[in-house]
Amino acid sequence: MDFTEEQLERYSRHILLKDVGIEGQEKILGAKVLVIGAGGLGAPATLYLAAAGVGTLGVVDGDTVDLSNLQRQVIHFTADVGNAKVRSAQDKVHALNPDVKVITYKEFAFSHNIREIIRDYDFVVDGTDSFASKFLINDACVMEGKPFSHGGILRFTGQTMTVLPGKSACYRCVFSAPPPKDAVPTCSQAGVLGAIAGMLGTIQAAETLKFITGAGEPLTDKLLTFDALGMDFRKVSLKRRNTCPVCGENPTISELVDEEQPACDLKK
Repeated sequence: MDFTEEQLERYSRHILLKDVGIEGQEKILGAKVLVIGAGGLGAPATLYLAAAGVGTLGVVDGDTVDLSNLQRQVIHFTADVGNAKVRSAQDKVHALNPDVKVITYKEFAFSHNIREIIRDYDFVVDGTDSFASKFLINDACVMEGKPFSHGGILRFTGQTMTVLPGKSACYRCVFSAPPPKDAVPTCSQAGVLGAIAGMLGTIQAAETLKFITGAGEPLTDKLLTFDALGMDFRKVSLKRRNTCPVCGENPTISELVDEEQPACDLKK
């Protein structure tokens, strides 16, 4: 593609990178990325992906902006309180980078709609706040063969991994099923440091851009965890499980289900 003078200036710091360059920036501009959840994780991920010039960004969220969201959901401003999160996110992306096309889905991801939504995208970012949603996204992405970034936060901690279906361990290879009800406190019960969401969401954006451009090594077959109180980071090696119920040799999960599980509710 032919870059305009404005684009050459806008993306100059990417173009200077040996592992990105003009070719990598072309891939970014041609990519389609879906962010599920415009909250604590999805907000910073969406902003950085928009700034990078991802050609098409899909944003899925059925919620509206609440005042308590603003402590960490940096894509939303005070004036957005009461408005749809997807519309708020779309406005900020357009203000940041007019190169980016935004497709909004003012709905929550459930078993009946998620496969159709993710089907047209190259990569999925899981920015949701409940175990039920995370298992649903994992299973749908495995079934559709869509690579995705998992992320989760609570209090001062975060964790993330990148999944390439058919090639690397999936979320169910590591966590076979959601925890029992009330076994894990929600963020509304336990709290979360706002900057933790920014740290984790930014890592997810970086993993997305690495996948698109082919730069570096993705967080596949690894779970990255961090505790910001001591600023301790750790990578745990993972292995694809042959007995995994969704990506194993003889999968037992062939249909998506909506599980009722406790949520890490970043809205409250």
